[in-house]
Amino acid sequence: MKYIVILADGASDRPLARLGGKTPLQAACTPAIDRLCSRSRCGMISTVPADMPPGSEVANLAVLGYDVRRVYQGRGVLEAASMGVALDDDDLAMRCNIVCIEEGKIKNHSAGHITSEESLQLIAALNEQLATPWIRFHPGVSYRHLLVVRGGKNDVECTPPHDVPGTPFEDVLPRSRGGDGATARLLTDLIIRSQDVLGAHPVNQRRRAGGRDPGNSIWPWSPGHRPQMKTLRELYGLRGAVISAVDLIFGLGVYAGLETIKVPGATGLYDTNYEGKAEAACAALRDLDFVYLHVEASDEAGHEGNAELKVRTIEALDQRVVRPISEFAAALAEPVTIALLPDHATPCDVRTHVHDAVPFLICRPGEEPDGIAEYNEESCRRGSYGHLQGDEFIKALLRR
Repeated sequence: MKYIVILADGASDRPLARLGGKTPLQAACTPAIDRLCSRSRCGMISTVPADMPPGSEVANLAVLGYDVRRVYQGRGVLEAASMGVALDDDDLAMRCNIVCIEEGKIKNHSAGHITSEESLQLIAALNEQLATPWIRFHPGVSYRHLLVVRGGKNDVECTPPHDVPGTPFEDVLPRSRGGDGATARLLTDLIIRSQDVLGAHPVNQRRRAGGRDPGNSIWPWSPGHRPQMKTLRELYGLRGAVISAVDLIFGLGVYAGLETIKVPGATGLYDTNYEGKAEAACAALRDLDFVYLHVEASDEAGHEGNAELKVRTIEALDQRVVRPISEFAAALAEPVTIALLPDHATPCDVRTHVHDAVPFLICRPGEEPDGIAEYNEESCRRGSYGHLQGDEFIKALLRR
């Protein structure tokens, strides 16, 4: 048996008045997903414990079957692995967004989805003016970058910028969680100084002239040290691959022992190369046991609060990813189990991740379906799997 997990990041939501009281999953036209659902068994899953942050780093660890309380070390270390940045045991790594601050408030977490080419120039300027032998910025994709502090202590509480749009940035600066507070003071100093470096940078002058949001501040968050994780081959005997446009997911794949497959034109946004991702997944299924296909677009639409765009991303997933993968799997000589789920909900009305349970389906060849004909938050509550928690999903998928 082969397995593919199609991870629709943040696709789950809450009923929206502007969608007639429906969620985006309910409002979207998804014939391929619903056909798959009608051949599946369904349920709901809570991927993140109530006392942990409902971020993609925790949720995807749980979906892949890890004990998140034991292995979770923040987002930064996963992105470092994806970027090929080697970490020593005392290195503190963290995600470092380039954000837009306007009138002292965080306008958005992405600097208006700044391009990778533009942000590469900004990261170079930060390294030129702020880096030291123990502080280094590493460029990533679009607004998503990495900050590594050699000898840093993970005794600091940082606020994800996508959680606080419209908030005065001084109200959510890094805070000490005990210790001497040195790491919190260092990060706060870097944020303030970055605004001087980036504010007048030619990249941002051109963005302002073009009516676009400037990337005028860094925002470090999700710090951690290098995690200790077994691979999926060690845990479950699986040889697999991960496909994404997001460094976080690739880094998780590195620690999980998965081959990382990068698809040209994969952006993490609504304009991503859906067809390329589907083709890469099908090619990987020919040779491997397990494919983890991550599609980010719906999550970004949720962060923007754009319900109509979120519906369109779900419909694109249906026709440009789920349909061709379902057709390929049906024609493959070896049976393929297909699973579909979000990692977490990103409701458009709150524009950030929440702890809500999310719907999932598992379509296993030869298994009797449970009669759920539509895939959404309401119908899957009636599914035969009931309400799972954390690593119970991978156990259900693999029958472990």
